[in-house]
Amino acid sequence: MPPIIEIRKLKKHFNPPDGVVAVKGIDLDIMEGEIFSLLGPNGAGKTTAISMMSGLLTPTDGDAIIAGHSITRETMAAKQAIGVVPQELAIYPTLTARQNLNFFGKMYGLRGRDLKQRVDEVLDFTGLADRANDPVEEYSGGMKRRVNIGIGLLHRPQIVFLDEPTVAIDPQSRRNILDAVKNLNAGGMTVLYTTHYMEEAQELSNRVGIIDHGEIIALGTQDELTRMVGEQDTVRLTVPDVPPEVLDQLRALDGVTHCQLAGDGNGNGDGNGDNDSEHDRKNGEIRLLAGDGRAVLPDVIQVINRAGLSLRSIEITEPTLEAVFLHLTGRALRD
Repeated sequence: MPPIIEIRKLKKHFNPPDGVVAVKGIDLDIMEGEIFSLLGPNGAGKTTAISMMSGLLTPTDGDAIIAGHSITRETMAAKQAIGVVPQELAIYPTLTARQNLNFFGKMYGLRGRDLKQRVDEVLDFTGLADRANDPVEEYSGGMKRRVNIGIGLLHRPQIVFLDEPTVAIDPQSRRNILDAVKNLNAGGMTVLYTTHYMEEAQELSNRVGIIDHGEIIALGTQDELTRMVGEQDTVRLTVPDVPPEVLDQLRALDGVTHCQLAGDGNGNGDGNGDNDSEHDRKNGEIRLLAGDGRAVLPDVIQVINRAGLSLRSIEITEPTLEAVFLHLTGRALRD
C-alpha cells in the first residue's frame, strides 16, 4: 500500500536570495492509519512544513502528495482529504461553539440535516456539548483549543494535521487533547502531529521525524531512534554558579560521553564548553549522557563536592527522544 502522504524535496525559501530557508528539501512518507509526530524546537520548520502541505504556503521547490493528489497541481483535491488544526486559534470569540462550527461547516459545504448532525457529533467528541451555546470568549484556553480541533474534523477528513495543539494550555486540557488524538486514530484517521514536547511524541507516535533547522535529522519508531544513542542515560543536575573547570572535569569522567549546560544562554551546543555562557553557568542546569547514569553518579557527586558547590537536584532517565536530539545536535530539545 502506498503512503497516504508523500513529501518529496519540499523546500521553502522566504524572500530569496538572501532570506531564510525555513524548510530545506525534506523527504518523508506517512502511512495510512498512523500517528506521525514531527518533533523539533521552536523555529525548526514544523509549522512551515505543515503550511505547505495544507496549501497555505506555496513551496519554493518540491511537492507533497496527499491521498494521491499533488498539493501544487491538484490543490483543492488534496485539501479535501485533510483537516487542519493550526497552532494559532482560528475561531470567532463572540460566537458560541455551535455557531463557530455551523459557520465553518458551511464553508466546507455542509448543509441542513448533515450539518446539524456533524456539529452535534463534533461537540460530543470534543466534550463541549454542555457548553455549546456559550460564547467562546468565556472558554478556557483548553476549551478554545478543542473548538479549533472540532472545526478541523467537521468534514470527516482522511488525515488531520495538528500543529502544536497543546501549546500554552493547562495539564488537564492537554490530557484531553492527547486522548482525543488517540481516539481519532483508533477510528482510522491518519494524524500528523507537530510538537516540541518530547513526552507527547513518545506517548502518541507510531513513528517520529526529528526536525531541526529545516531538515529531518532522524526518522523512525521510538525504539529505532533511541538505539541511535545506544543504552545511554541522561543525567540532569542543578548546580548553580558552576565554573567552567568543573564542567571540564565532568566531561573528562569515565563513562560520560556528553556534558552540556542547559538554559537560555548561548551555549555552542557541541558539548565541549567552548561557548558555555555566563548566564547558563549561573543557572546551573547540567545535562550529561552516560552509558550507565547510576554508575557515574558517585564520581559526578565527588567532582561537585570537591569544588565546594551545592547540588540542588539530580535526575536520571533512560534513553529518550530528548537524548537522541541532544546526541544529534549537541543541545537539548527546548534550548
